Amino acid sequence: MKERRELAAGGVVGRGDRVLLVRVRNLEGELRWTFPKGHLEKGETWRAAALREVEEETGWRCRIRGALSSVSYRFRRGARPVFKRVRWYRMEPIEKTGRPDAEEILKTRWMTPAAAAARLSYPSDARVLARYRTTPNGPVPGLGWRKTKKRGTLSRRRRPGGDG
Repeated sequence: MKERRELAAGGVVGRGDRVLLVRVRNLEGELRWTFPKGHLEKGETWRAAALREVEEETGWRCRIRGALSSVSYRFRRGARPVFKRVRWYRMEPIEKTGRPDAEEILKTRWMTPAAAAARLSYPSDARVLARYRTTPNGPVPGLGWRKTKKRGTLSRRRRPGGDG
């Protein structure tokens, strides 16, 4: 079976000395703590997807303060292999706009980075949090992934001030 490619974007939302985590149920039905993220919609930029998904999953409208990391991993959805690339952004909340998506998100919680590190369920999330803790606000050089028009393939390019 051909490997499916998925693109997603999300954010590490920080307020003071806290970061925002979401509690979700994974494909196997297990409870997990993670950061808010979701799939890019057709024609959507990485940044727009990250902002939309964070607001949908947490109820917080945010602003992006810089790119953090691009993470790739493989897993299976049923019998089908999936390759997923996630672009992470540093965010700060602007205003509370509503409630989290009750179908996807079981709970949201503000935690210190140390408490979040102890709760995060996925090693890749722990690496993103470490990057958040050691990277100042602003762009991170070398993150230039974008979705191309040709069959949703991935392309790498550097664009100062771009979607990065």
